[in-house]
Amino acid sequence: MRPSIFIVVACGLAFTATVASASGPGTPESKHLQPSAPRTIIVSEAETPPVVRAGLLQSTLILLPAEEKVANVFAGDTVDWVFDGGHLASRFISIKPKLANSTTDVHIVSDHGNEYTLQLREVSGDEDAHFDSKIFITPGDKVAKDRLADLPVFVPAAELEKVKQELAAAQAAETATLKAEKTQEETYHSQYPGSLHFDYTWDKSKGKELGLQEIWHDDKFTYLRGNFQETPALYEVKDKKPSLINFDFSNGLYTVPKELDNGYLAIGKQKVEFHRAQEAR
Repeated sequence: MRPSIFIVVACGLAFTATVASASGPGTPESKHLQPSAPRTIIVSEAETPPVVRAGLLQSTLILLPAEEKVANVFAGDTVDWVFDGGHLASRFISIKPKLANSTTDVHIVSDHGNEYTLQLREVSGDEDAHFDSKIFITPGDKVAKDRLADLPVFVPAAELEKVKQELAAAQAAETATLKAEKTQEETYHSQYPGSLHFDYTWDKSKGKELGLQEIWHDDKFTYLRGNFQETPALYEVKDKKPSLINFDFSNGLYTVPKELDNGYLAIGKQKVEFHRAQEAR
């Protein structure tokens, strides 16, 4: 038996080799091989590896438990045997012998950390011409069964590369979004001063007594700033009728979620009326 060789398969799993003709001088005439019905084999570390009957130039599909994917494959003979895990990380691996009456072993490591060792034997020279067409693997050890419920411990190379690409794309998208937001914010800050309008009038002496310092508005809000001993009530005047309005107040700043034309601040008997310039309305 040849020394074991590590097989790197596509997406971390696939190994391919050119299939050489098995016919020629010295090669026994093979029977017409027949595929057997799919069967399940139990693999246990304490037991002798089960034998898989393979047919000359015929593919035998090995399936890991549904919870697992093939992470790595090791084989003793990669010259006379072809191992193929496909182009995507999956639970499947195909084996195909190229030489009659050859044997080898294969060691499969799953993404959950389980290890399955099988003996492969080409059977075209046997009296029984049936070969295994499909093999379902079941772990025979409790520890291996328990691992099926856990998260994978290995990531197949293709999936890792896919994750790296998705991460790079996500980071690029995030960078582009942050750049766009920063540009938008810089544009807003550069243009915002031009949207401020200081076109209100009020009695400055009464305003000083109450603590009012400035009134202005932008396209959405009205602002009143002052140094108030206590917070005055704020009224809007429409059609000569006053009404209390909603506002936010913090550190001497009133923020009113609308543009005010007329209104006043009041504490007790103190009152300061303000009006927006008629031509600015």
